[in-house]
Amino acid sequence: MRGTRRTRLCLAGVMAASALIATPAARAAERTDGHLTDLVNPFIGSQNEGNTFPGATVPFGMVQLSPDTGHSTGYDYTQNRVRGFSLVHLSGVGCRIGGDLPVLPTTGEVTQTDYARYAAGFSHADEQASPGYYGVGLDSGIRAELTATARTGVQRYTFPATDRANVLLNAAQALHKPVASSVEILDAHTVRTEITGHGFCRDTGPYTVYTITRFNRPFTAYGTWDGAAVTPGARTGRGGAYVRFDTTKDRTVEATTALSYVDARGAAVNLRAGGGRSFDAVRRRAREEWERRLAAVRVRGGDPTLRRTFYSSLYRSFLAPNIGSDADGRYLGWDRRVHRAERFTYYQNWSLWDTYRTQAQLLALLAPREARDMALSVVKVDEDGGWLPKWGYGPVETNCMSGDPVTPFLTTAYQTGLLRGFEERAYRALRKNADGVPPAGYPGIGREANAEYIAHGYAPFVKDRPLSKLGDSDYHHGASVTLEYALADAVLAQMARGLGHDADAARYAARSRNYRTLFDPSTGFFRARDASGAFTGPADPARSTGFHEGTAWQYQWLVPQDLPGMIDLIGGTRAANERLDTFFAYDRLLADPARTAREVWVHGDAYDYYNADKYNPMNEPDLVAPYTYLATGQPWKTTDVVHAALTLFTDGPTGMTGNDDLGTMSAWNVLSSIGLFPIQPGYNTWGLSTPVFDRVDLTLDRRYWPGGGFTVTAPGTSAADRYVQSVRTDGRPHARTYLTTDALRSLRTVAFTVGPRPSEWGTSPQAAPPVLK
Repeated sequence: MRGTRRTRLCLAGVMAASALIATPAARAAERTDGHLTDLVNPFIGSQNEGNTFPGATVPFGMVQLSPDTGHSTGYDYTQNRVRGFSLVHLSGVGCRIGGDLPVLPTTGEVTQTDYARYAAGFSHADEQASPGYYGVGLDSGIRAELTATARTGVQRYTFPATDRANVLLNAAQALHKPVASSVEILDAHTVRTEITGHGFCRDTGPYTVYTITRFNRPFTAYGTWDGAAVTPGARTGRGGAYVRFDTTKDRTVEATTALSYVDARGAAVNLRAGGGRSFDAVRRRAREEWERRLAAVRVRGGDPTLRRTFYSSLYRSFLAPNIGSDADGRYLGWDRRVHRAERFTYYQNWSLWDTYRTQAQLLALLAPREARDMALSVVKVDEDGGWLPKWGYGPVETNCMSGDPVTPFLTTAYQTGLLRGFEERAYRALRKNADGVPPAGYPGIGREANAEYIAHGYAPFVKDRPLSKLGDSDYHHGASVTLEYALADAVLAQMARGLGHDADAARYAARSRNYRTLFDPSTGFFRARDASGAFTGPADPARSTGFHEGTAWQYQWLVPQDLPGMIDLIGGTRAANERLDTFFAYDRLLADPARTAREVWVHGDAYDYYNADKYNPMNEPDLVAPYTYLATGQPWKTTDVVHAALTLFTDGPTGMTGNDDLGTMSAWNVLSSIGLFPIQPGYNTWGLSTPVFDRVDLTLDRRYWPGGGFTVTAPGTSAADRYVQSVRTDGRPHARTYLTTDALRSLRTVAFTVGPRPSEWGTSPQAAPPVLK
């Protein structure tokens, strides 16, 4: 992801994963008592740059209270010293952000103020995590436990018997780059901070968070620090504070920390709304919230490892976006003014280049009420700040990644009925974004290369063009940007037509064919064009330039709106299948799927996206690629590729396929395992492939899914019997390789019959997914 990066899972990393599978959470999951939360291992993805966090949060919570070990994004399983337990973490991002207010319990005198120096050692043998809970025994003899509500983090520290039990609250250090901080001890129970920082891939920002921490017992002493100078008894400071307790008799200390992006009053409001309960009560509530969320999907069949990886992925899919409004409804808009969310919850943190491909669709299915509010929040970003976001952190545009990801994100919400009553408001914002660029004074770049794209049909690749604003530049990735704009135009045309804007629909539909301007007949691949219109960069598609985190090989399939048109360009169906087979190393895949996934698809150094002619299952441009076979008359090969890619998800710390990107890769795992995948992001088409479970029961919100849910069955599905022989929907034969959202609304059953060999199912031209016209 962007704002994130990806890593490679080399064979050595997979061997390490096998060695580390028996983490405390994984061992607990073996002893399941029927709770789905027991099947979740939050340590998955915490090694090899998966960049997940194991700490405590609730679904979509504002607070993610988790340990920081020195890794740039928070926690790394290979490290064994905790610098503090901080409030804010994004799951699976590749650049530093958050880590605000690391808190650490210590004993003795406070002599160090740099958390890299006062960090406490720990062992994984004395560490455990589950949804809504994290606990660890520190080498100092202190046990730290964390849990959370929607807007607060709750800590419990069990100290040795001592009269110098300290809790350090560090306002000046975080994962981001600090700008300013202040700390104030309000009374014998309460500490307040204000922290301003910036960062995230590039120095975007700044933004400010406000915290208030209330302890369940009075301090016996306190002090603050500025830099390295510690002042006992001081109530204010710029660096941090320590508070002290006598634990010779009562060894436990509990504290609740509330967070606000609005102001100190907001933090106090959130503390009143989420505080006042014991640690154990908050922990029970958090577990119940996660149990209800996970229970929307019940699977039968599969071995314990498969169920653990599945439910762990489902858990991570619900970690973001995050609540941005306070308990009183106030939030900080992108105009840096305070607004109030009326009759909806305001959300923030928009990794759109990633999530528009998988997670947006999964949340529309399983969490439609929240997904509706998320879509409305994105519309409010435009109405408050003047333009739609690209990659937003809190109230800040980071301009990470390229293209136009917000359009398929919002058209997904439209196609799934989440924008009822707000369709025209959303469409106005999307039309403005599609037809122009933000004003110079706005921090975002939107469709930065839109003028050239509209005039000439392509975004030019301009190497080393100076940045007009902080972040990524669309001009540096002209080839992939053209494909992303064209996809966005295709799905916007469908929304325009649905709302009766026929002239707009025709205009956007015509622009959706702009992918053709990149096709170079001399190479048979897409190529970047320079400002003069000439093809530029190496002719070798594996060495191509102008593609963001990928090559022409990997981007050639990013035309889901018109696969027949793209297939015609490269020579027809036979040529397309031959090229797909080469891309996926299909012959080797049949011989050894897991090894091919690890040694052929995944290779090279971490974050090496380029110079490759093979499928990259660990980065967003290729997420839809395995489903291309559904349009070429060979749907069984989709199953072969998808099931091989699923082997990359394991239940140890290295068990993520690269960065999770706020749930993107986890959602890919969940949807592909169920056998329903959004093959035209931003539209209403769900591709079909063999499920990995005998039965999956989905319980859905009737307000958005009138049928209340449906069941997917594939009795006997296995590595040996993995090929679709037939599909029946509510008992009727279904010959097509896809279903629509409208069909899913009314269905009760999707029944796969599987067998050991490919069949004729889905092979006719009429079975292929539709072209978006």
